[in-house]
Amino acid sequence: MLKLTQLRQDHAHMARLLHVLSLQHRYLVTGERPSFRLMREACDYIMDYMNDYIVPLETLCGNRLTERGAHSGQEVCELAGEYRELRQRLRHLEDDLDNILMDAIMPMTLFGERLKAYLDAHRHVLRIEREHLFPLLDAGMDEKEYVELRDTLPLQARTQLVRLQQEYPDLYAEFRDIRPAVA
Repeated sequence: MLKLTQLRQDHAHMARLLHVLSLQHRYLVTGERPSFRLMREACDYIMDYMNDYIVPLETLCGNRLTERGAHSGQEVCELAGEYRELRQRLRHLEDDLDNILMDAIMPMTLFGERLKAYLDAHRHVLRIEREHLFPLLDAGMDEKEYVELRDTLPLQARTQLVRLQQEYPDLYAEFRDIRPAVA
């Protein structure tokens, strides 16, 4: 059950990061000034996490299942496609945050709508993974094989939480202080 435990922990970490963004969104819609810098750090971290860890791991798992002729491998690869769309939304959000941080004029209602759309889309992807990816991996791969694939990823990809603590101290403080959120 290591693989499912690890996947669930990854989801819990991502849900916490999304919760950080949700809290900032809540400030925004109630008329308070959110921490745009904190939001930018969260977006940076999420983007790196997706690019360096989640998508490569899901692609490796999907390719392995496909090599065996398993139809489920294609489904795993399709889920990686969901992340590509999510990355595009996240890039737009990062651009918006960069503009705001450089004092460019941006309607906060528009920014709030884009942030909310991103949060909803990311939660949707997490839900799809819990409902479809986890059962596919559980049925199609044993623990040894999953660990083998995971360990082929660069060490940096496997140590994201340590990196979060070092590179984003304000974000890590927020991350550490909130309870696990349901995605």
